[in-house]
Amino acid sequence: MKGRAITAAIAMSLMLGAGAAGAATLRIGLQEDPDLLDPAQGGTFVGRMVFAGLCDKLVDIDAKLNFVPQLATEWTWSADNLVLTMKLRSGVVFHDGTPLNAEAAKYNIERYRTDPESRRRAELKPVKGVDVVDPMTVRINLSEPYAPLIAVLSDRAGMMLSPKATEAAAGKIANNPVCSGPFKFTERIAQERIVLDKFDGYWNKAAIHLDRIVFVPVPDNTVRVANLKAGQFEIIERVAATDLGQIRSDPRVKLFSDIALGYYTMSINLNNGEAANNAVAKNPKVREAFEAAIDRNVINQVVFNGEFVASNQAQPPGSTFYDGGHPVPPRDLARAKKLLAEAGVSRPAFTISTTNSPVETQVAQVVQSMVNEAGFDAKIETLEARTLVANTTKGAYQSAIVIWSGRPDPDGNIAIWLACDGFLNWGKYCNPKFDQALVKARSTTAATERIAHYKEAASIYLAERPHLFLYHYKLFWGVSGKVDGFRPYPDGIIRFDGMKLGS
Repeated sequence: MKGRAITAAIAMSLMLGAGAAGAATLRIGLQEDPDLLDPAQGGTFVGRMVFAGLCDKLVDIDAKLNFVPQLATEWTWSADNLVLTMKLRSGVVFHDGTPLNAEAAKYNIERYRTDPESRRRAELKPVKGVDVVDPMTVRINLSEPYAPLIAVLSDRAGMMLSPKATEAAAGKIANNPVCSGPFKFTERIAQERIVLDKFDGYWNKAAIHLDRIVFVPVPDNTVRVANLKAGQFEIIERVAATDLGQIRSDPRVKLFSDIALGYYTMSINLNNGEAANNAVAKNPKVREAFEAAIDRNVINQVVFNGEFVASNQAQPPGSTFYDGGHPVPPRDLARAKKLLAEAGVSRPAFTISTTNSPVETQVAQVVQSMVNEAGFDAKIETLEARTLVANTTKGAYQSAIVIWSGRPDPDGNIAIWLACDGFLNWGKYCNPKFDQALVKARSTTAATERIAHYKEAASIYLAERPHLFLYHYKLFWGVSGKVDGFRPYPDGIIRFDGMKLGS
């Protein structure tokens, strides 16, 4: 009864946001409601999906993670890698009709790096200023070489908003974001829907065949699938592994997948407050025993029906920056017990914090069972997601299983957690040798050199275990048979160019 009521409510919401008769309206079921629709302040994964329709970026990625032009048509580094010069695309206008030019690009980058409310400041920390070279060229000046900047500009820090509209909004641009993407903002009803309509002034208008996009947050996985099968959605994102059979068995819908950049990791509080006073945090040999007790492949089989990818690093196995010299270690229960004995620690008590989602709780339960068999006394603490983040930020945790949505540049997948100044370094891990490896990797744009430096960094954190990376998830999308031109991307973001709706 509850499922039917939710389905009916979604159907009514979609009818209210459906637009004119005959319009090509794409309805997307999201796993949750996005946060603020301002690239400076937004932090959610689903928010990035909405931004893909609203806000073009300076740079994008293709399905193979190559950087490709979007609002910037070309870019070059100076010989010392301290200056990045970008040529902007001509003929681009924002949704309010004002032009994209070098002044507008400078305004946005400066806002992202200096506004007190901006969550992009850490990403743009190496940027010390932006110069307007000519009306369509900007020069970004760095305090130190920072090759990951291209990747940063392929995400929210590269999204361009209308300076005129942003200034007029007086800090409330999230209520009516004005960008230069293929769709413009129409309305938002919190927890119900976000509606975008086609922007006729879009620079690449010929590639856009949809008239309207309606995003609907539906946290219940089963309800999202039911609404796709009932024709209320054309696309649902992040189909649960347990629901894949329903998609595969229905000829009216298609299943798309890709190995994600994103992963789940266990952050261990090594040095942040009183909670770090335990044997796991203080003794590297105990952490080594903890990892030896874990079987990542069993986690994958039990919780995800074998659909995900067991991993021990921030980069997925087989990818360019994965260190094949340190593969996923097998479980070795005897070794785990031996290491605890050598450490002189009996039944070390340890709490694993996780969100109260069924999937993440199950992951924690499998880990708990494995390590307790090896001689640990692990307990589980389930929390609402915001409470978990608040606790980890202030050091009120011993370990936490958390998700990272992933970035195309390896620096964005590892420095955040483990650099001494990493903005998600909750456990206060700090190793100057690790940081130096990151500095060397950031200082060159030569791929072979960067690979070597990130492997050096991996060898350090894999030995010290401030994080235990568990698995890279697979992204699954359920797509109506009416949709043509859908393409999976490893960042999980839907690109709307070339997409069409049939009958």
